[in-house]
Formats: sequence, structure tokens, C-alpha cells
Amino acid sequence: MLSTGAMRAHLLAARLAGSVATSREESLRSYRLFAARDPRVLIGIDPEWPWGERELIELMADKCGVSADPGHTSGHDVIDPERTLEALDAFAARLAVAAERGGPVLFGTGHPHRLLGFYAALADALSAAGCAVLTPAQGHSVDITTQFGLRTYDLDYVRGVALVREPDASNSGRRAGAHTHSPLPVRTALTAAADAGGPLPELVIGDHGWVCGAGQLGFEAIGLADTDDPALFVGEAEGVVSVVVPLDDAVRAAHYRPVTRYVLNRAALSQ
Repeated sequence: MLSTGAMRAHLLAARLAGSVATSREESLRSYRLFAARDPRVLIGIDPEWPWGERELIELMADKCGVSADPGHTSGHDVIDPERTLEALDAFAARLAVAAERGGPVLFGTGHPHRLLGFYAALADALSAAGCAVLTPAQGHSVDITTQFGLRTYDLDYVRGVALVREPDASNSGRRAGAHTHSPLPVRTALTAAADAGGPLPELVIGDHGWVCGAGQLGFEAIGLADTDDPALFVGEAEGVVSVVVPLDDAVRAAHYRPVTRYVLNRAALSQ
């Protein structure tokens, strides 16, 4: 079992926390776009409060540990590992409740190349605990606006985790799918589940638009987020998202394996 101290050391060594690869410039740009209500950064959240850039910096300093100084405009961003550990414990506690209740859950990721293994292990554990891992709308098409224009993707599931692929990607060996921030995949999945008469998830677990889109629709949602993803932390501050874990969401996939073990141990779901 990973101790808290060992987990803290791993977070720093793998740069999941501490000085992370995400730049201050990237984060500040996201805060400016969020303040301007750019849907590319809102990713499904419809904020009730008037979030300006300064308010977002203060929120992210509180939730993640980034610099609260608006004049700090360059260099690597910083995540406080103590905040990550606290959020991981809250995340694990919510998984434990889901396992105890045995209700249906939905997993989805916009970072399949990095985080698919993390979510798949959680899906396996919750399934073993008696939770139904839902896979609604498999094979449905989703039109997503990207920097290259409108693109059509297919909604798919790998080991119980939803992701989107370019059409026919399954025949080209690109099993991990495509990176996306869009809330449209989770909206598609939840609509299909409702149209089929259920079941609907009691908990949605993921990142990016999967968390924000589900939370905005009234589903309990928990997930992971980097310093340039303010929407999830705004959702948490406004009560739309239950738990957000601050950490770098784009390091090598292997670096999330100790995080998986830590979370499953804390949730008493180790297999």
C-alpha cells in the first residue's frame, strides 16, 4: 500500500504536482478565455457567478496552488501536492460510497492516451463491487468543433471507459482514441441512456467535458484537471461538480499507475 508520503514523493518525481509541464502562459490564456465565456474553455459549464480573470486566478490558487499573483505571467505552473493528496482522498471516498451503494457509473475521458488505464482500473474495481459500468450510445456519431473545423467522431468504449475516435480508427490500430475537451460526448451518452429508459449513472467519473457536461446536467461528477482547465474547478466552486483532483493530466500513462493504486487502496477497492 502506498503511504501518503510515498504518494507525495511520486507526485513530485513524476511532475504530476509541484512544477508541472503546463505553462503559466497556457493557464492564463485559459482563464482569459473562460472569463470571456469562450465555449472551448467552458467545456459544458454554464457559470452562475461573474468569473473574471482575477477571480479565476484566485480560485485556481486556492484549488491548485498556482501563483495568486496576476503579474506572474511566465514559466512552469505549480500544483501544490498537498491539495492533490487532499482531493485524491475525497475522490477515493466518493468511489467507496459508489461501491457501497452498487449504483450504475459512467466513465469517460478526453485524454485517452494518458488516462485510459487509470479509469479502466477504477471501472474494473467498481464492477467487481457490484456497480453497473454503463456504455450507452456506443458507436454513435458526435460532431465536435475543433481547431480544424467541424469533425465527426465515433463514441466508443474500451474496458468500460468512453472515448471518441476518428471514424474507422479502430481499423488503424489507434485504439486510444482522440483528445477532446468537448461536453458533447457525455451529452450524447446520457441522452441515449435516457431514451433507452435507463439506467442512468449515479456517478460520472472522468475529465474535461465528461465531468463538466454531466455535472451541468445534474449528475454527480468527479474527475481530474490540470491548471489550464478552470471549468472543472469553477464547477466545484459552484456546486455543480463534486470533486476535482488537481494534477498534470498529460504525463506518461505509466505515471498514473501509482495514483490508481493509491486511490483504490483509499477506497478499499484493491483487488
